[in-house]
Amino acid sequence: MASASPPAPQTPPPRLGERLARAWGRWWVKALAVLALLAAIGWALLWLLVIRQLPSVDQLRAYEPPLPTNVRGIDGAPIQSYARERRVQLSYAEYPPLLVKAFLAAEDRTFFEHHGVDYPGLAGAVVDYAAKFGTGRRAKGGSTITQQVAKNLLIGNEYSPTRKLREAILAYKIEDTLSKQQILELYLNQIPLGRNAFGVEAAAHAYFDKELNALDLPQLAYLAILPKGPSNYDPIRHPDRALARRNYVLREMVRNGFITQAQFAQANAAPLGTVRRRTPKFEAVGGYFVEAVRRELIDRFGETAKASPNSVYEGGLWVRTSLDTRLQDLAAQALRDGLIRYESGRGWSGPLRHVDLDGDNWQQPLLNTNIALDYQDWRAGIVIGREGDAWRLGFANGATGLLPRWAAQSPKRGTATPAFGTLKPGDIIAVAPSGSGFALRSVPRVSGGFVVEEPATGRVLAMQGGFDARLQAFNRAVQAMRQPGSTIKPLVYSAALENGMTPASIIVDGPFCVDQGARLGQKCFRNFANMRSAGPKTMRWGIEQSRNLMTVRMAATTGMPKLVDTLKRMGVGDYPPYLSIALGAGETTVLRMVNAYATLVNQGRGHEPTLIDFVQDRHGKVVLPENWRPCDGCNAPDWTGGPMPRPALRQKQVIDAMTAYQMVHITEGVVQRGTATVLRDLDRPMMGKTGTTTGPTDVWFIGGTPQFIGGLYIGYDHPRNLGGVEGGTFAAPVFKEFAVKAYDGLDKLPFRAPPGIRMVRIDRMSGRPVFGTWPDPDDPRAAVIWEAFKPESEPRRARRRGDAATPAAAPAPTAAPTPRDSDFLQREGGIY
Repeated sequence: MASASPPAPQTPPPRLGERLARAWGRWWVKALAVLALLAAIGWALLWLLVIRQLPSVDQLRAYEPPLPTNVRGIDGAPIQSYARERRVQLSYAEYPPLLVKAFLAAEDRTFFEHHGVDYPGLAGAVVDYAAKFGTGRRAKGGSTITQQVAKNLLIGNEYSPTRKLREAILAYKIEDTLSKQQILELYLNQIPLGRNAFGVEAAAHAYFDKELNALDLPQLAYLAILPKGPSNYDPIRHPDRALARRNYVLREMVRNGFITQAQFAQANAAPLGTVRRRTPKFEAVGGYFVEAVRRELIDRFGETAKASPNSVYEGGLWVRTSLDTRLQDLAAQALRDGLIRYESGRGWSGPLRHVDLDGDNWQQPLLNTNIALDYQDWRAGIVIGREGDAWRLGFANGATGLLPRWAAQSPKRGTATPAFGTLKPGDIIAVAPSGSGFALRSVPRVSGGFVVEEPATGRVLAMQGGFDARLQAFNRAVQAMRQPGSTIKPLVYSAALENGMTPASIIVDGPFCVDQGARLGQKCFRNFANMRSAGPKTMRWGIEQSRNLMTVRMAATTGMPKLVDTLKRMGVGDYPPYLSIALGAGETTVLRMVNAYATLVNQGRGHEPTLIDFVQDRHGKVVLPENWRPCDGCNAPDWTGGPMPRPALRQKQVIDAMTAYQMVHITEGVVQRGTATVLRDLDRPMMGKTGTTTGPTDVWFIGGTPQFIGGLYIGYDHPRNLGGVEGGTFAAPVFKEFAVKAYDGLDKLPFRAPPGIRMVRIDRMSGRPVFGTWPDPDDPRAAVIWEAFKPESEPRRARRRGDAATPAAAPAPTAAPTPRDSDFLQREGGIY
């Protein structure tokens, strides 16, 4: 038997290194390695250059679009908005379903199917970009709605392949972060659609002057064409192009099953139905007031989001102001009527502005000036050219009209100024409809300011700073520094009352001179219009008759340091201690003077005048005033029937309450017997004071009732002589025109006296107490009146010659007070 052969030795398996070496020798392995290396390098470069620099998609979760600041009046009605972008934010549920379908048909029909990127569309865009590279032409977009959100909100509108890549990556990430409805909500709220409208709600107002939910199918389809380029489909300049594109969107809606053929046929036959571009309806409301509010908000919150999240133009603030639109209209009308009355008979004031015309294009130059008028039926028109014996005029809305020669004559001192012959093309003038054409109107060259304030709170209810805010942006109510003339006297005499004088104190109305040194010599004061001196009279009489000599004599007696300190505390101004300050030589504003009078009416308690009641951010949080606290129990459902909670008063006592009431009581006499008797027939308790500066260059009136105080001045911006007018004959009648309607229907409230005031009957000329027969209480010219005194300052009965030197106690009256007198004393808190 043969023996078995030994087994053949087995070859050991190749080691790992050997296997890798053999594999590396194959060409395809080397190719794969190179590709992997290139992919790694590409990914690294992509991460370094693109992905790492991408903004976080989480920003979209908390994204808040720029929203305008909405301003409301004292009654909550909208009066203005501040915005560089007109936008109204809506939720997805508020969008009409047909609107969403129209935008999908126009922009991204597969929106609810893709995950942020439409790859066939993107590939087509890449091919188109390559074909147009270097030609200067722009390639088609190929962007989905999600990509447009990424572009508009996160990365910008740079035209490059890199931006397209970043846009696609971000779109994919957005789809992972937000729902389709959230993406559409962002898109439809922020998309720019022309006419300064951002978002579909703002566009509905801009193009159709309607709410979004009031638009029909063809109007919704028109909005959907605008993202491609609002200027390309402007309904005024390119109506045919816009109509063709709108009908294309309607056809796409049919093709995608969004609407029926019958709906398409009806909508396809409809006209565009757009309106001309319009400004907001409330743009002319309280022009000077809302501009002052805008300036204050910008000072506090800034203009844009870079300055503050609650910025004026992007923060979406809700502002409640103290503007009373009824009082504002009355104040504006009264001031304007007064300015026009003054200008009547002084000739045409000239064109509002002149612009250069470019051929037949006159409308755009006119619109660029932003000139408009809201006085009665006046309109601003531009002179286009001559047509026979008339000028052709153009208006902002595109209409034209004729200004004949006979309607362009401006009377001046009984003659006719040939204004017609001075006109030239490009002049912007004021006209009003007359017959079949227009007649020339003259915007006053003289101007002024008017303010109305609520004394109890310091809230400014109305403010008119000139004839028209769109013609004259300078706000004379708060910016014009003018000499107040005799309206300063009640404040000056208040300093005397605080330093020991009474309304019955005797002051000599006679020559008064002061020595100014060897170089300047003597300075002698005089009464207004060189009125003769009246001799010794009461302080009351001096204020009622506005006597300058009595005022400077009193100021010298009181001491100018005390007097200017009182003016500073009352917010009128910080003046040097010169005697001329007592006659109104220091400059101040209408607002400051009205606020000082309001302090008197408010029993000496002062407020900073305010235009804004409160400000809320877009989420409803109150951000102004800064110390605002919720008022628990103030809402009607929480009311238990008890007294409503009221915040603690934080008012500064600027001057003594009794001093303030004494001056209010005295200035009631100015209306009853003094320089403001034109207001007496209003038949209600009213205080006030007129003022006329040297020249006169300005005329003033300030006064009112416990409900509100109003004040105004009238004068040229560059002071010059106004001619034969005075505060009592010109400014007070302007206030009366306002007051007749402003106080209509309001209660006739008396000015309330503070505790401690003593009411004593005196002779208003001599200041002596009067006992015996009671005067007729309805006779404003009576020599015997009730006067207000502080405790222990009232005058006593004059002693007869030979009486003891000790003061005599006031005897009982010889005639009992009538019931009406007793009611007056009880109401005023005084004594007999």
